[in-house]
Amino acid sequence: VVTETATTAGTVMTDVPTTTPSLTPTINLTPSKTAIVEDNRFALGAHVFGFAHFAQMQQAGMTWLKLQVRWDGSSPASAVQAQLSSARAGGFKVLLSVVGNISQLAADRAAYIQKYAVYTAGLAQLNPDAIEIWNEPNIDREWPKGQISGGNYAQMLIAAYNAIKQVNPAVMVISGAPAPTGYFGGKCAAEGCDDNIFISQMQQAGAANAMDRVGMHYNDGIVSPDKTSGDPRGSSSHYSRYFKTLIGLYSSVFPGKPMCFTELGYLTSQGYGALPAGFDWAANTTIQNQADWQALAAKIA
Repeated sequence: VVTETATTAGTVMTDVPTTTPSLTPTINLTPSKTAIVEDNRFALGAHVFGFAHFAQMQQAGMTWLKLQVRWDGSSPASAVQAQLSSARAGGFKVLLSVVGNISQLAADRAAYIQKYAVYTAGLAQLNPDAIEIWNEPNIDREWPKGQISGGNYAQMLIAAYNAIKQVNPAVMVISGAPAPTGYFGGKCAAEGCDDNIFISQMQQAGAANAMDRVGMHYNDGIVSPDKTSGDPRGSSSHYSRYFKTLIGLYSSVFPGKPMCFTELGYLTSQGYGALPAGFDWAANTTIQNQADWQALAAKIA
């Protein structure tokens, strides 16, 4: 059962130089390349942890494959080549979602952002179809506590975008999808930031000019994706509860910018045993719900 899907449109690959770009220590806040402009065709894919289910993915109509890369700060980009080749052998386009080391980022954000940008440029030379810049940077599980803001993240996005486009303009750059949440009461705290505030801060910092797609997550839904009310949990009117209202939020902050769900799924415990602590909100979701709702979400998208 596929519980996460990555959605994006295709792109045309071109030959690129084989040298790693030399980046200056100062972050360039002006994107150096024009964003990719394509039609709005919808494409479906899966976030995978192995390569054993290509046939099922193809049967479901999937043409993309997402791999999450956890960079330790020293491994070369070439270490990803084997996984990339395996995905290509299955006939899939590849999205690399690239997350680094939180401690290193916290120690010296400006210097680390430059190192990360150079690393993503190295990945771009391997010719993936798309690169997502970080993952859920609005919560302290993925970004240093006390440094969480859309403006700080936008510095990383802009630096990586420029580095990637310098070596391979054809690689699609996707902004790091925030965690959809109202946990912080419509504001930012040291531990995190509600995603509506976070993406507004990104927009104000110029992020729209440093992405080809807006990254989004929808991964805690418990009602059909065509619904805009009826979630039985507290704060049932919150935009993050519903597929359509989440889309509406992101499209209003980044109007005209195509969207990419780099995580889209419905949790179920059916057939898997008890849910872990903190995930009891999905106790009533069945495998049939999961299948029906993911299919409908793809249709709506």
